[in-house]
Amino acid sequence: MTSTSSKAVRIDQHGGPEELKLVEVQVGEPGTGEIRIRHKAIGLNFIDVYQRSGLYPSPMPLQLGMEASGVVEAVGQGVTHLKVGDRAAYASQPPGSYCEVRVMPAKCVCRLPDAISFETGAAMMLKGLTAQYLLRRTLPQGGLKEGDFVLFHAAAGGVGLIACQWARAMGLQFIGTAGSDEKCVLAKAHGAAFVINYNTEDFVARVKEITGGQGVKVVYDSVGKDTFERSLDCLRPFGLMASFGNASGPIAPFSPGILGPKGSLYVTRQTLFTHIATRESTQAMADELFDMVTSGKIIIRIDQRFALADVAQAHRALEARKTTGCTILTL
Repeated sequence: MTSTSSKAVRIDQHGGPEELKLVEVQVGEPGTGEIRIRHKAIGLNFIDVYQRSGLYPSPMPLQLGMEASGVVEAVGQGVTHLKVGDRAAYASQPPGSYCEVRVMPAKCVCRLPDAISFETGAAMMLKGLTAQYLLRRTLPQGGLKEGDFVLFHAAAGGVGLIACQWARAMGLQFIGTAGSDEKCVLAKAHGAAFVINYNTEDFVARVKEITGGQGVKVVYDSVGKDTFERSLDCLRPFGLMASFGNASGPIAPFSPGILGPKGSLYVTRQTLFTHIATRESTQAMADELFDMVTSGKIIIRIDQRFALADVAQAHRALEARKTTGCTILTL
């Protein structure tokens, strides 16, 4: 078996950004259902921080990264939707995208349309597919219709700015929160109908004011501990609290009994990897995302670029909430 040398970022134990080490690894041939891909750009996501810190524990050593774009170099037996030379992009388990070359399962890798650059492809897959499953699949009772109010925390982040634009295309009344006036301006510019600086305003009171006291149909929350409990008070009766991240820390245990008096609410904890568990669902979601991007309804904003060797600096910026839009690692 031949092997290819590749630079890769891995950790030998959970901890801070200082645990991220650039190493040389050997990459072999793809097996059944696998491909080998040479990356052109790599996406940075908060799940990478969770895996590095140990919030999501993993066996060691661990090569991080869930998202990238590149060119298919080799195709294993049974893979029919990709061929050598294809431009491709993915958000996929297992981790391992922080590298030049890797072998990985093919089922979540999609051909990248020629109209979408490698940098955009690397930035958009995990965050864009997340926005897709939230707004199109994680729905309150009765679904979402034009004119419905939704609340979206961290609206100026990578997922948030895509969701702002997607919600505008759907005709939703999108209320976005962010941690600074500058980030609120950014969310508004990308399609949020209303914005709230949660560091200077009471977001529960503002949501009630915006909705005429009714509350929103659904809250989409990737912040976690700092926003979860008060977000329940933003929901109308039978509203849906959709948690999909823990940027401020994990949500504290709570009694389901509180959901009754607050309006017979629904609560769900979503993850992208349940939605992209099959080749068919991955492709269907990606096709809708690609259509939104190539049509111009969604612009993927890349605000930060770091070299792969500077990945620790990228993690520090992400954890300090100093980033907006999408961040990529370059090779």
